[in-house]
Amino acid sequence: MTDQVPLALLFVVGAYLLGTFPSAHLFAGRRGVDPTRSGSGNPGATNVYRTAGRRAGLYVFTADAGKGAIAAGLGWVVVSRQLALFCWAAAVLGHVLPVTRRLRGGKGVATAGGGAFVLFPLVAVIDLALFAVAARVSRTASLGSIVMAVATPILIWAFGGTGRELAIALVISLLVLVRHEGNIRRLATGNETTWRRPEPDGSSG
Repeated sequence: MTDQVPLALLFVVGAYLLGTFPSAHLFAGRRGVDPTRSGSGNPGATNVYRTAGRRAGLYVFTADAGKGAIAAGLGWVVVSRQLALFCWAAAVLGHVLPVTRRLRGGKGVATAGGGAFVLFPLVAVIDLALFAVAARVSRTASLGSIVMAVATPILIWAFGGTGRELAIALVISLLVLVRHEGNIRRLATGNETTWRRPEPDGSSG
């Protein structure tokens, strides 16, 4: 068991570094947009969708989800499911608090969702459905994300998840919710930005 400790640490650190990959800066930057200086200022798929266009937003979402999925998947396949849980959390932490960008990252929703699809596929499918309903009804992506963050540990517990699985899911969900603190305040006061489609040519409208 102790022989696996260095390998486990290597995977966790690697998962964190993978989480820091600046997907929003890369894809929005190709359209001349700095996601930290445009729209909400958040380097995430929703803000890129609004400011750099539909295609760029989709690329960012895919890349961010991929970070969580790859981190969890590699940890599981190469070492164990237990390590995969920590890699999942590390990738989300890297996305939210990247040392490469002064701890100014995204909100972790897509990265958390990508890891959940690998580790808890049924939970992830239900989460996605809840997101779609909440976002459609409220016309805000933030409410959908908040609903997902709240629902994930509850669903893992409901489906018989272990104590460790529930604990790590709770930590990830709390991290996502803390990053949505401003959105929660705006939702409470009715000032949250509603979902807005970009123009067909990819501009933000």
